[in-house]
Amino acid sequence: MIHSMTGYGKAEKEIGTKKITIEVKSLNSKQMDIYTRIPSMYKAKDIQVRKMISEKLVRGKVEFNLFYENLGEVSSTKINIPIVKNYFEQLTQLSNELNISLDASALQTLVQLPDALKTEHQELNEDEWIEIESLIGSALDEIADFRLQEGSALVKDIELNIRLIRDLIPVVENYEEDRIKTVRARLTEHIDELSKVEKFDANRFEQEMIYYIEKFDINEEKVRLRNHCDYFEKTLSAGGAVGKKLGFISQEIGREINTLGSKANHAEIQKNVILMKDSLEKIKEQVLNVL
Repeated sequence: MIHSMTGYGKAEKEIGTKKITIEVKSLNSKQMDIYTRIPSMYKAKDIQVRKMISEKLVRGKVEFNLFYENLGEVSSTKINIPIVKNYFEQLTQLSNELNISLDASALQTLVQLPDALKTEHQELNEDEWIEIESLIGSALDEIADFRLQEGSALVKDIELNIRLIRDLIPVVENYEEDRIKTVRARLTEHIDELSKVEKFDANRFEQEMIYYIEKFDINEEKVRLRNHCDYFEKTLSAGGAVGKKLGFISQEIGREINTLGSKANHAEIQKNVILMKDSLEKIKEQVLNVL
């Protein structure tokens, strides 16, 4: 199955006195690019988290967030009493000097001053982490399912556009007879002009004719274009992490379409080449998001 690189996953759970929330977002990228936002008490597990993400998501620009909310009565943030007392003494001294009375709002101001609050360091609980690790797995499963659904939608659009390119090849062939007549008329005209010249280089004429014929022959381009389309569809149906490979094949398809257009010298063929290019550009945009 084809997976998109765009996705979102979320998992929440109350573990002990904490509510743990895991959020994972991903966008397309040429390689695995992971950004983690983890509270300090869980920082020691950052490498482990990155490994889990890499193994599950393979490629993409991934943003991982771990949040926790303390649901217990005891908070890790405490009032730094000695500091607040010192602030209060200074503020009292200043109020006496300025003859300004202090009211109850002064205490609220004091706790907002630098170092008035302190956060006690919390040790990592391994049993708690086992549950968090399972929660991370659930969030990664959700984003993987999201990417699979997005991938299914991508496949439909890509298959539609690659079929449009393939279906335009016989349309181009319908104009081949008219194109050959035009080329033959040009050659006949040039030959008639040369026949009026008393002296001309026969070898040079032969070389020019061969070059002219090769320049206008588009059979090889049509064959290669069909083969590339076949290979693209085969790779797409194989599934897995084929985004980069599909990108390379689409480049080859583009080369054949461009060569076909440059050799065509026929208005209707050129119109169909433009339609091919339009479909190919849509494919390239969609392939950028394929895992």
